[in-house]
Amino acid sequence: MKAVFVSNYYNHHQAAICEELSRRTEEFSFVATSEMRRERRELGYGTDTVPNYVFCTHKDKAQRVICEKKIRDADVVLSGSAPERMILPGIYRGKLNFRYTERLLRKPMGRLKQMQKQVQLRLQNPGRKPTYLLCSGAYVMSDFSKFGVFKKKAYRWGYFPETKKYAHIDVLMAEKKRSSILWVGRMIDLKHPEYALEIAKRLKTDGLAFDLTMIGCGEMEEWLRGQIEELQLTDCVRLTGSMKPEQVRQHMEKCGIFMATSDRQEGWGAVINESMNSGCAVVASHAMGSVPYLIENEKNGLIFSSGNTDMLYNKVKDLLEHPEKQAVLGARAYETITTLWNAETAAQRLIALSEHILAGEEHPDLFESGPCSRAEILNDNWM
Repeated sequence: MKAVFVSNYYNHHQAAICEELSRRTEEFSFVATSEMRRERRELGYGTDTVPNYVFCTHKDKAQRVICEKKIRDADVVLSGSAPERMILPGIYRGKLNFRYTERLLRKPMGRLKQMQKQVQLRLQNPGRKPTYLLCSGAYVMSDFSKFGVFKKKAYRWGYFPETKKYAHIDVLMAEKKRSSILWVGRMIDLKHPEYALEIAKRLKTDGLAFDLTMIGCGEMEEWLRGQIEELQLTDCVRLTGSMKPEQVRQHMEKCGIFMATSDRQEGWGAVINESMNSGCAVVASHAMGSVPYLIENEKNGLIFSSGNTDMLYNKVKDLLEHPEKQAVLGARAYETITTLWNAETAAQRLIALSEHILAGEEHPDLFESGPCSRAEILNDNWM
């Protein structure tokens, strides 16, 4: 099988799935359609080495010609953020295509714009062609269903950062600092880092022992530093600035609790994968795209209703007061990532799904849960 993954640029969140697809297919190529933005590079999205299966349409004409041929000759195309002129010809010729996308309706869309979007989506994804949806987030199918596309043709998917399998996971779990809380992300409005400071203030007022580390940078960073001073949190809250992904993982490996506070504009949230893989007890907003897929509330993590800081506070407080619960949730979180939600499983399943479709099966239903299982409609207000 020849497979091509077309997206804006190659980064560390895609490296693992690309490696697995490269290992398991006859020929695999990643086609990058644009240069990575400076902001993303500074946040550590770049990689030290670029594999020889990565090609760039924006480098020069020769590479663009190679990329176009690879897309044309592929048996399966995964299309992420890519120009439609590169994808549509293959779709209309009947080439198997998986649209790899986060949710459409992060913000409300007016009636006229919805009508225009519906026409666009139906032209781009003709129902009788083998075009399918890989839902990078639990709310993707709900959004697309409003436009009448991909009925019975949508599957669970996501982002698959590097999965670490620790030789001595019990040692890692035993060495975690159970009073340590971690928050990671760009310090922007949709991530709601201010919630973390609110929780810290309430924990301190209630006399609980803890320390909060916040990793990241962004437009809210200076305001947050001022708030830490104003709220007298300098003894228990630390802002580190941005770090490379491997440094972030080191912090995750040491902390007991991970807080993820983004709202519905967070299409996925790969920090959830990474913190669960690091054995953290995760407390996460229900509105983040990855959360309903990765976390079962009270089983391998805790979910709070987005924006409900009282619920968030109570769950974090409970974990601080019951460190044994942290250990149980963290161990189950690690198991979830290492046995199900990882690049190896996703690649195996995607290839199996592709083979069934290429063999003439229009709506394969091969897996009960996890990557490539059937994506169902999940409303925003389920929590």
